[in-house]
Order: sequence, then structure tokens, then C-alpha cells
Amino acid sequence: MTTLTLHATGPVDPAEAWSRYLHPARWSSWSPYITGADTDALTISQGVTGRVRGPVGVSVPFLVDEVDAATRSWRWTVQVGPARLTLLHWVASGPDGGTTTGLRVRGPLPLVVGYAPAALAALNGLVRA
Repeated sequence: MTTLTLHATGPVDPAEAWSRYLHPARWSSWSPYITGADTDALTISQGVTGRVRGPVGVSVPFLVDEVDAATRSWRWTVQVGPARLTLLHWVASGPDGGTTTGLRVRGPLPLVVGYAPAALAALNGLVRA
């Protein structure tokens, strides 16, 4: 198992970035590799389950482990075949305005390293208009 932390900063207001996380229907609007999210929940909360759809028909199940609105952070687990990734996301005010967002991903080394470029692209999309 390995852990990798990524960050991105951009002009979007932290409340807007947090709202983009909270609503699975919006995930595909800022993440270039998410084509949709299938869940009955309008917003994420502890215990919400669903599937994230990606390119070429890839679909992986997820479980939201926790959401902390006060700190604008949330953690979820994604099942990728026999492996699991645990992803902790957070949103904070940027150093010069806007938003800084972070992601700490934990899982098997090849999966974490392979996911890093797509994750960084998504983080950058989250904090941009």
C-alpha cells in the first residue's frame, strides 16, 4: 500500500468547489475522466453508494465513508477490480483567494501512481471556472 497527496489551486470560490463535490450529478462537469455518477443520492453523505462511470465504459462502485461539512472534507472508497482506493478530499481557501483543494489517495502502488495524472487533472478542473 502507498499514499500520495496532490493539490491544486484556482480561482473558484471554496463554497462553489465544495458544492461541486457534494453533488455527484456535477462530477462530470469538472472531472475530465468522469462521464457520470450513478447514485440515488442528490448529495454525498456518509453511507451513500453508487458507481462512477469513466471512459470506454469503465464503471466502478463507491462508498462514501464520511463527510465533514465544517472542514469541507470527505472520504470515500472506490473498488477497482480486486483492489480498493481510499480517497480523502478537502477544500480550503487559496493563499491569494480562490480555492486550494487536496486529495490523499491510498491503495496499491501501481493503481495510485497510474491514477495520479487523472486525479490531478480533476483537481485542476474542480478549482477552475
